[in-house]
Amino acid sequence: QVQLVESGGGLVQAGGSLRLSCAASGIIFSANRMGWYRQAPGKQRELVAALTSGHTTNYADSVKGRFTVSRDNAKNTVYLQMNSLKPEDTAVYYCNVVLASGYPYWGQGTQVTVSS
Repeated sequence: QVQLVESGGGLVQAGGSLRLSCAASGIIFSANRMGWYRQAPGKQRELVAALTSGHTTNYADSVKGRFTVSRDNAKNTVYLQMNSLKPEDTAVYYCNVVLASGYPYWGQGTQVTVSS
């Protein structure tokens, strides 16, 4: 069973940076898909960035060039580096891992607030 714990969220001024971390209690580097979603109040949860088992990246158009998803297999951790943050990036960010079985695991979420 995989458990995910996010950290690194907080309050930042527009133009600033944050790095989110998602530590997994189980091995996730062999997972089919791992990455990050976000959900703002009153809005649908959306994919932000993800890695597949083949190391293909997928980014939302709104974050391309600003966010980078990566993983450290030795630490069993997925990261989201967020640069040039904008107020519209404000949301709860969720770590997500999908195993080869297709079963999804979610973190508890971490709040990112970008002030103008």
